[in-house]
Amino acid sequence: MHTRNRTAAIALGAIAALTLTLAGCSGGNSAAPSDDASSSAGGTLVVDTAFSIETADPGHTYDPTGNMLAKALYETLVDFEGSDVTTPVPGLATWEQNDDATEFTFTLEDGRVFSDGSAVDADDVVFSLQRIQGMAEAKPNFLLAGVTIEKVDDTTVRFTTETPLLQLPAILANPALGIVNAEVVQENGGATDGADTAQEFLDGESAGSGPFVLDTLDLTSQIVLTKNPEYSGEEEAAYDRVVIRNVTESATQLINLQGGDTMVAMDLNGDQVAGLAHGFTVDSVPSGQTIFLLLNQSSDVAGDLANVELAEAVRYGLDYDALLELAGAGATQATGVIPAGFEGALSEGVERDTERAEAALAESGYDGQTLRLQFPNDYPVGGVEFTPLAERIQAQLAEIGLTVELAPAPFATELDAYVGGTEAFGLWFWGPDYADSANFLPFAPGLKVGLRSGWDADADTEIADLAAQAASATDTDERATTFTEFAEAMQERGPFVPLIVPGRNIATSDEVTGAVYNSVWDVDLAEIAPAG
Repeated sequence: MHTRNRTAAIALGAIAALTLTLAGCSGGNSAAPSDDASSSAGGTLVVDTAFSIETADPGHTYDPTGNMLAKALYETLVDFEGSDVTTPVPGLATWEQNDDATEFTFTLEDGRVFSDGSAVDADDVVFSLQRIQGMAEAKPNFLLAGVTIEKVDDTTVRFTTETPLLQLPAILANPALGIVNAEVVQENGGATDGADTAQEFLDGESAGSGPFVLDTLDLTSQIVLTKNPEYSGEEEAAYDRVVIRNVTESATQLINLQGGDTMVAMDLNGDQVAGLAHGFTVDSVPSGQTIFLLLNQSSDVAGDLANVELAEAVRYGLDYDALLELAGAGATQATGVIPAGFEGALSEGVERDTERAEAALAESGYDGQTLRLQFPNDYPVGGVEFTPLAERIQAQLAEIGLTVELAPAPFATELDAYVGGTEAFGLWFWGPDYADSANFLPFAPGLKVGLRSGWDADADTEIADLAAQAASATDTDERATTFTEFAEAMQERGPFVPLIVPGRNIATSDEVTGAVYNSVWDVDLAEIAPAG
């Protein structure tokens, strides 16, 4: 039996486009006014953002600015509407899946064409995705692990998975999996056997079916797009030209916006957007990332304090409202390892309970030892600076009798300690790779983030089993229930203390509309149009 999925059966929730790949912003500003800047239809749209991009090749991109660019140039089989990433909808194709969620059949829509006017067909889909599978070094490569892709006929492609994969439609909405013109890319070095050399070509010329085509690309200053005259989808661009400028300082973005030099500022913090007066619109929403504390469960790392009772003491010893004050507009308290809006997320977060915290601290065996809180001090997340956050955590935990010493370090240095699992007490963050709650299962014992906290699979077999059940679920209702049970168990006795879901603020002049945050690709440039 197959189930028709024009809108997938899974309620998937909001994510963050930023992933743990954590590519940094490029240097340099290009804040000078653009030629032909205009808010009228057919004119030029100017967008300021701090670049996080390495290429215009969708098969290699995996960072926020890169995702926004790929969304504009390339269409995917699956899409999301506006800011809503709870339910996948058809993009280039509709789909069916079997009851076991191991076979997905995609049928291409009629009449879709690339920017050279040639039709999008099954060969293009198979080549595009097998190309990524063949490039082991490509960042999006892992998205299609364990997936077999084959052509059925000119308009039909079948995906077969080794295990149940209800989240496959959500995965296929990632802009990195945009469909390229196979013939054009192959003529310019494209291949599926790992010998692909097409990135240089795709950094100078796009080969997609999206609403825009690439005009110029400078990874340090600006990207210029022009309207695709052959576009045949439902998101026809309102502007003939888009200039995306690398403005690394949020203060400069604010000046440019207020001075009319730009229409969209992507990276303003909470204080900056709070100060915007009449004439501007701000979309402030939770980003989908989670800032959290981890308490290592390995005795080799944490000694006698390698126990979840210490985590419970920290969890109930914190004043979350006071921590949230540091986050600004759009931010919310993290209700668990699964952020609010995702399937299985808890409706309410922990409230401070100092009596419970002190009791757990006594049970943990704590006897006045100093805990070193390690964290990156040069990588703010969603406008949240980690140093003042760590200082406030230190002060709050002192109130329950826990002594904390702050140990900041540069991001690159601290990342090695975090990934290597050598932090006894760490302050970090996590962002999902695609729009599905399966992204948070790595916090389970024995999985990636769990192991970074020294929490092996035998440490809590019940939680490990819940994670395994959620990963292999084929019934959507049972899957949702299992994710909730997983989130509840993690919040009750896991070694992690979720703190804040930072906000994301996108500010625009009132001359434009449609610039709303989407956690997969930041903003859809084709949806931005002159107001009115």
